[in-house]
Order: sequence, then C-alpha cells, then structure tokens
Amino acid sequence: MDTAGFNKELLSFLQASPTAYHATSEMARRLTDAGFVALDERDSWNLEAGKKYFVTRQDASIIAFTTGNGEFARHGFRMAGGHTDSPALKVKPNPEMTGKGYFQLGVEVYGGPLFSTWFDRDLSLAGRVTFKDESGVLRNALVNFEKAIAIVPSLAIHLNREANTGRNINPQKEFPPVLGRLSKDEKADFRQILIEELAKNGDKAASVLDFELFFYDTQAPAIIGLNDEFIASARLDNLLSCFTSMQAMIDAGDSEYPTLLVCNDHEEVGSNSATGAQGPFLRQVLERICGSSEALTRAMQNSVMISADNAHGIHPNYADKHDGNHGPMLNEGVVIKINAKQRYATTSETSSLIRDLYAKEDLPIQAFVGRTDMGCGSTIGPLTASELGVRTLDIGLPTFGMHSIRELAGTEDAVALAKVLTRFFKTESVIPH
Repeated sequence: MDTAGFNKELLSFLQASPTAYHATSEMARRLTDAGFVALDERDSWNLEAGKKYFVTRQDASIIAFTTGNGEFARHGFRMAGGHTDSPALKVKPNPEMTGKGYFQLGVEVYGGPLFSTWFDRDLSLAGRVTFKDESGVLRNALVNFEKAIAIVPSLAIHLNREANTGRNINPQKEFPPVLGRLSKDEKADFRQILIEELAKNGDKAASVLDFELFFYDTQAPAIIGLNDEFIASARLDNLLSCFTSMQAMIDAGDSEYPTLLVCNDHEEVGSNSATGAQGPFLRQVLERICGSSEALTRAMQNSVMISADNAHGIHPNYADKHDGNHGPMLNEGVVIKINAKQRYATTSETSSLIRDLYAKEDLPIQAFVGRTDMGCGSTIGPLTASELGVRTLDIGLPTFGMHSIRELAGTEDAVALAKVLTRFFKTESVIPH
C-alpha cells in the first residue's frame, strides 16, 4: 500500500474508533475481512497450522495471531503490541446536572489528558451500554452519537483575568459538558436518552442498567501542512500504533512463522485489569496456543515483543525539554525508546533487531532518552516483559501534543513502520546468536 492509500485507511480507522470499544470492533472487522477467524474464549479451540485467528476480551482488547508452521516452541512468536484506550472524559453513573436550567453531565477524568485542550470543542459521546431488552435478557451494545451534542465552555477572560498567566483547572467543577437547555418543568433522564439512541441502531431496550461512555472531539482526522506533512487527529496515542501493527500483520500474509498482535485496554490508567497488559489476557491466550507451560516458556525465549507507543517529538518551541542528543523529529523515522529505570523495556538485543530491520528497508531510525533531570512515562512493554519473560523492544512514532484532544504525527512515519513490521513478522530468526 502506498503512503497516500495507507494514510487514507488510517484516517478512516481513527474516525471509526472514538473509544477502545469501537477501536476493537473496527479491528475485528478489518481482520475478518483479511481472512482471520474469530475465536470465543468460552469455547474449546481447535487451532490449525497455517491459519489466522483473533479473539477479543470484554469488547475493548484484542489479540490476533497466525499459527504459521505451528512450531511455537521452536520458532517463538513475532509479537507487536499497543493499547486501544486514550485519555478522555468519562460519564459518571448518576450524571444528570441541571444548574441554572442547563442540562449537563458529570464526568470523571480517564487517564491523563491535557486539560486545557478539552475546552470549547464540539464533543460527541460514545462507548458501551449494558441494558435489559424487552424479553428481560441482559445485552451489551456499542453507541456513538456521532454528531456534536456537547461542549465544555471556557469562562470569558473578562471574568478570569489570570486565564493566560496561571490557570489551575478543577475538573470536578469545570469539566461537566453542557448538552442543552431544559424547560422549567423538564427533568433530565440520561438513561432514557440512551434508550432512544439504542433504538436508532435497532436495539430495543426496556431499561438501561449501566454504561461506559466517553466524550470525544468530533473534528475529523486530517492531513495538514503546506506539503501534507502531518496527520492531525484525536487518539493518535495509541491507535496510530494499533492500526500500523494490524496492517503490517495483514500485509505479512501467510508468514511461515507464528505472529501475534495484542492491543490492550486500560494502559492510560495503569493496565491492571482483566483486559490490561498487567492482566492475564495475553498469557492465557498464549498458553492455549502453545498447549503447555513448558512449550510456552520455550516459545517466549525464541520470541520478541515490539511494544509500539507514541514518542515525544522534539517541539521547536520547547526544545530544552529534550536531551540534546535525543530529540526525535517527525517524518524522520520510528523512535527507539530507552530508559535506565526500565520504564521502557528496550535492550541492546532488541534495539539492534529493529535497527537491522530498518537498515534492510533503507529507512531512517531515531532514539529517545529523556533528560536525566526529568521523569519518564511508560508503556505496555515493561509489563509484558515482566509477565512473560520475553525480550521486548519499546518504540514509538514521534508526535506533538501527546494526550491533547488533538495530536500531531508525520505522514511518512506510520507507513514506514508498517513496512518494517511486515518484514519483522516474516523474519526467520529474531534472536541474536
């Protein structure tokens, strides 16, 4: 796929994926179209060599894998990983607020968003709703209002003269979005609104029991820049990696060697869940594939995990926030992420592997190490490495505005990484001798 075609599909994926639930659903659809067979964790699996499969957990995490020649212990897995969730505003269970006749919803902060970027944006709402249908059966359904239904208005500078000098944002007080006006005797009933929204999609709900819903920015992803250098979108962290890794696995076709992609939920809030990287999902799937504890251990020692999560591109207005020798540039290649405190899981073995793969594709590559006097984020990489004992590499595509409601990446970087990951998925030997 050429760069323009790749980025067109990427933007389509981003637009279809306002939440982790929708991202997982969209990945499942694309994998199905590519010949992958859906598995159910509740069923017995009868896996065959040379086949392609995927499995989802709780609608928000997904693992896709190919069995290759079926010699898992001998050849291991070529694995890639990312996460499906992004920072957002999540609706509270009893959210209705009616101050001064305005209909608002109470929210809590999910992850670590850049607070200031959530003001004055056209917001919609999406996620998962659990309801009882007209027969009394409990069901789940995904909802997406799609159109702009809410906004978090800023306070005018005339009423806050310090707005541009030292603003402290109180999320409890300042973040409840405004959805509309209520008439004098009108009562807000958010669950009834959800029943009506479900009905638009053919889901007849007698009552809504609960929900996991997130506000998101309705502005569509776009290619921008004088020469179309940049991708501007919400949720590039980390759907950019999820799409790129998935597309590489699809492009690798019927690789002779086993491959695996895992995209976990809850990375932005610590990964400690049934669907997160610190939970049992990946290990349990690998145990079922390998068939025994010994086979799994042998397989992991012949495997490499590439954890792909966004990297901080050096910002021209804040260049002093980077180490002078490690300032990644947009459109100059993927970034190897290194940290002495194991916030990233990269080793000399795994970094050498990716350097070699990039060299074979004649593509540029970069490295990131944070300033010694500053803290460092983390990824699913160290969690996966410590859980499975697998050699792990942390990489990322350079971006601006990480955790903003709208982030920025280069148009050349993702397609280049997809080419390299495709080669990785088809590589015979991934472990240095």
